[in-house]
This record gives sequence, C-alpha cells and structure tokens, in this order.
Amino acid sequence: KEAEHARETLPAVLIFGAGHAGRALAAALAPLPLAVTLIDSRPETLADIPEAVRCVAAAMPEAVVDDAPPHAAYVVMTHDHSLDFLVAAAALARPDAAYVGMIGSATKRERFRRHLAEECRESDAARLTLPIGGAALRDKRPEVIAALAAAEIATCLLKHQEESLP
Repeated sequence: KEAEHARETLPAVLIFGAGHAGRALAAALAPLPLAVTLIDSRPETLADIPEAVRCVAAAMPEAVVDDAPPHAAYVVMTHDHSLDFLVAAAALARPDAAYVGMIGSATKRERFRRHLAEECRESDAARLTLPIGGAALRDKRPEVIAALAAAEIATCLLKHQEESLP
C-alpha cells in the first residue's frame, strides 16, 4: 500500500503498445523515478515486464487516457496505425498532457496531422512528438529507440516536476 502511494506521487508515463519497442521503453524507464504503465489490448504481450512497471490489458486502450493523472506523458507505439491515432488524439485532447509522443516516420506524422485537421484540431499536431527520441539517428532497433525516447521523456517530466517544486 505504501509503495502504491509512493508511485502516485511520481510523474506518470503511459506506454501504449507492448511490442518490441514498447517493452524496451518500459524496461529503460523502469529504474527511473517515474510511474510507468504499459498498456496493450493483447494480454499475452504483458508477460515478463519489469516489476516496477504496471501492466494494463485494455480492450480499448484509448479509454485509459481519460483515467490518467494530470501532467502525464503518453507514448504511443501500438501494433495498429488506427489505434495509434485514436490514442494520440485522446492524449492530445488533454490540455494537461506533459508529453505526447508517437513512434513513426515523417509520413505517419503528416497523415496524423491531416487527420487532426479534418477534426479542426490541427493545432494539437504541434504538441505531438513524432518520431519519439528525436530524428538525429535513423536507427530502428527497439533498444536504441527506447534509450533515446527514455532520455527525452525523463527530461520532460523531471524538468516539469523540478519547476513545480517550491
């Protein structure tokens, strides 16, 4: 119970998608002072995850966004582009989202920008980090993406937490 309370005081990171990159990112973030949750619609993908990571099997992962704590980071890397767009759109609809990132390419970013424009939400596209981890490297190995994204997410959340201290 004490550990759960301590977890609630940490900045939250919600990773949507427990594929190779999502699992690698969860493992990279697990030792950091963050409350990491890995969400996937496929329960079998949530096995063998570090103990510090909370796992959630959700039939509709985009619905988990509504229950997230304020100032959370949302990292979208599911197995389905349509689901990626649903989750990212839900996260971007939260004005308190500290970080919204998605794995992908410039082509995927443009497709998502057009999708948001159709919904009159093109300004939300500016808040989306895509690709996560920066564009300095084009390395597609899950562990490299995870390391770069973990640094980016931790910097964002821990800086926000530091600025919020009295």
